[in-house]
Amino acid sequence: MQIPHHCTLCPRACGADRAAGQRGFCGADNTLRVARAALHHWEEPCLSGDPNAKTGSGTVFFSGCTLKCCYCQNYPISQGEVGKAISVERLTEIFMNLQNGGAKNVNLVTASQYLPWVTAALEAARAQGFSLPVVYNTGGYETVDAVRALAGYVDIWLPDLKFYDPALGETCAGAPLAAELSAARDYPAVADAALRQMLLQTGAPVYDADGYLQKGVIVRHLALPGHVADSKAVLRRLAALREETGVEFIPSLMSQFTPFYKAAEHGLGRRITTYEYRQVIDEAVRLGLTDGYMQEKSSAREEYTPPFDLEGV
Repeated sequence: MQIPHHCTLCPRACGADRAAGQRGFCGADNTLRVARAALHHWEEPCLSGDPNAKTGSGTVFFSGCTLKCCYCQNYPISQGEVGKAISVERLTEIFMNLQNGGAKNVNLVTASQYLPWVTAALEAARAQGFSLPVVYNTGGYETVDAVRALAGYVDIWLPDLKFYDPALGETCAGAPLAAELSAARDYPAVADAALRQMLLQTGAPVYDADGYLQKGVIVRHLALPGHVADSKAVLRRLAALREETGVEFIPSLMSQFTPFYKAAEHGLGRRITTYEYRQVIDEAVRLGLTDGYMQEKSSAREEYTPPFDLEGV
């Protein structure tokens, strides 16, 4: 395993000498930090199954993030200091513990800044009998090279496509939507290229006999209050990607936006209305993006965010 001396693991390519302990834009240095590793029951049903069952998705929440979303529900770990430094050997044990504890998959949440550590731990775990599908749960801000590097390690991609067309007119404080809300002006183009590679690399969804996803791509989009037009642009791009690649994927349209962290400072101080979300769903139906998931409005509750209490770490 090589810790980067000039880090280019994410699209920011900030060049931090992480091997020497310098922190990158993501907040990570030469240590691997994890905030929680436990069964999670509130992912898409093909990942976590029945929320009342003893199984679930074996989520591992990594500290730090390559995006800086002002409304992040995981902000204590993505932009705060919550997390525990662990070794690759301990991460390997965590993967095995999740498998032995009934997980249907191992779900790596915001792991991009730790790619060398993660692949080393997966190799070690597989040598010990690890056989679960690996889910890569990402905000979508990935380089194509990183996606390619994870071929053979990742079975299921779970990216967001947060924004697509910042020029639609939705601006906050005079800045394009993606730049203002996620500190990444290049997000639409970068996420689009990464998603294309995920689709071509992974192929159409494959399920086991119990309906759990074994391979494929689930694309999440969280509809934001006041930004219905941008959500429609995202959906149109997803439909176009399906046509361009010829690869089916699972759309997951989310209504759970809750004004966490600094959301209110950026014009996102309320939840999405039923009327707004209905417009997004209607556009998905019009485009044929119906073989997937949508949420009940009751999902917009704080309790769906797990406590980052170092459980399982």
